[in-house]
Amino acid sequence: MDVRANTTLIDAVNKAGLPIASSCGAEGNCGKCGLRVLAGHLEAASSREKQVAKANRLDPALRLACMVTVNGDIEVSADYW
Repeated sequence: MDVRANTTLIDAVNKAGLPIASSCGAEGNCGKCGLRVLAGHLEAASSREKQVAKANRLDPALRLACMVTVNGDIEVSADYW
């Protein structure tokens, strides 16, 4: 599926009609939208993303879909599904 550059990963997942966890409404607070990158590349995690991930005790390998943008081909998976 194609999405515009700089689309948040959570918006891309929602556009694809796939389920994704989020209890904060993609506000970057809950950490439930953590996804594992299987292929492709995302920009480095911001200090805010790292802070939210740590506060929510997420695996450091997970990326918060509401806090990262898609700028190329990427394949992700949710550990909770």
